[in-house]
Amino acid sequence: MFSSILIVCTGNICRSPMGEYLLRERWQAPGARVASAGVQALIDWPADEEAIKAMQARGIDLSPHRARQISPEISQDADLILVMEDFHRDWIHSRLPTARGRVHGMGKWIDLPEVPDPYRRGPAAFEQAYDLLDRCVDSWLERIG
Repeated sequence: MFSSILIVCTGNICRSPMGEYLLRERWQAPGARVASAGVQALIDWPADEEAIKAMQARGIDLSPHRARQISPEISQDADLILVMEDFHRDWIHSRLPTARGRVHGMGKWIDLPEVPDPYRRGPAAFEQAYDLLDRCVDSWLERIG
């Protein structure tokens, strides 16, 4: 049984906070905790404005988010670590070897090898990222309850 999930992308200002807030909103298990971080985080930066807009259009307020760097402490606290692309998995495995076995692709259950990075690609890219993350979150929820 999972109680803590960490969602990881590169800068922790687009994909991972969007995934974090989506999962946090939908995962209703008692004591469930969801967080996000980046492998090259823009520490303390707010979520990208386009990410905020994409989430706001669906009634989710992403404005409180502040980026943070993944660390041994953050990774140890997670039962499951979901990444957006293979680069993130490889980065975590090489620097945080104790996380092995807990790192999986966000799109694993929908045969999606990666969630493309929408950073600086305009509103349409963020809409696509949201749609993919929406499907990914639902697919994980089917398995974790």
